[in-house]
Amino acid sequence: MIRFFNRYIGIKNFIFFVLAILFLLFMVKIKDIAILFFASFVISCSLNPIVDKLCEKYKRFTRPVASTLVLVGALFIGFIFIIPIIIMGGYQISSFLATLPEHIEHAKEFLLGIPFFENTNLTNMDFGGIVSSITGFTSDIVSRSITFSKEVAAFLIYFLAACIIIYYFMADKDVVKKGVLYLFPNDLKNKADEIIESISQKVGGYVLAQVVTMASVGLIVVIGLIILGVDYALILGLITAVFDLVPVVGPAVALVIILLAVSKMGVLKIGLVILVFAFAQWAENNLVRPYIFGKLLDLHPLIIYFFLLITAQSLGLVGVIFAPAIAATFCVLLEELYIKNIN
Repeated sequence: MIRFFNRYIGIKNFIFFVLAILFLLFMVKIKDIAILFFASFVISCSLNPIVDKLCEKYKRFTRPVASTLVLVGALFIGFIFIIPIIIMGGYQISSFLATLPEHIEHAKEFLLGIPFFENTNLTNMDFGGIVSSITGFTSDIVSRSITFSKEVAAFLIYFLAACIIIYYFMADKDVVKKGVLYLFPNDLKNKADEIIESISQKVGGYVLAQVVTMASVGLIVVIGLIILGVDYALILGLITAVFDLVPVVGPAVALVIILLAVSKMGVLKIGLVILVFAFAQWAENNLVRPYIFGKLLDLHPLIIYFFLLITAQSLGLVGVIFAPAIAATFCVLLEELYIKNIN
């Protein structure tokens, strides 16, 4: 038994796997920090190819300089797109919240006009109380400015920490990889190097794939709502794109918000809005997402949904957002450590 153990497993490999399990258990205890590092790793993997090309094309650029330029450029481009949306959407958000009770009343009148709902408990619902609650809720949000300021400060701290971690993941890419490889036994170093490269390529495509799919569904909704003459088209399209991060549930919530906004436009316009939303979801799920995620991550949708349910239960909303990247990491490990060996 001991001879079999030493020949096929080895004491060093056994110790390594035990330490790996203990490391995973430790990561569970500090999952917030682990998620921050994993998210930073995913983003750095998506930016690393640009850094590599800069270093290859311009020999005078050291990797830290190229990493700084890429990170600053990415932040600048992000702000260029986000700030105009915030400026243009800020008025629409405040106006939409101010008229939300009116939209709910119109939605009630529309539903009560449908024969199916006439004899239901919908007529007995206290919509006035719901409206008052919503109004009080929005007022309560404003009154809690101190708590909101603390949350903004915490977000800024996490954002700054993520930027620093992303920079070091890019600038010290080889140093970080070398440090990770030190943890592996000599007979596993080459295999570990291959796995790290494969994971980097897979999860690096996640950010681009997610941005493209979100932009596609949001853009279709915005264009469709503008053509139909719907108010708040920009903010409703933005809401659709953001909620698209959460599969299944997110689009349903976005549709409810859109229907509240268009409830007073008549049955024909509501039907056309639903068709626009359905077309946007169809185009994303059948044209954009399969091609983008299949090309960049090489994952079947069933695998993504499986990890979506797991991460939603254990990691919450952040887990849902990064479920495809986590799935890609797991699939690479499974393929390299098990499937290739048995085949």
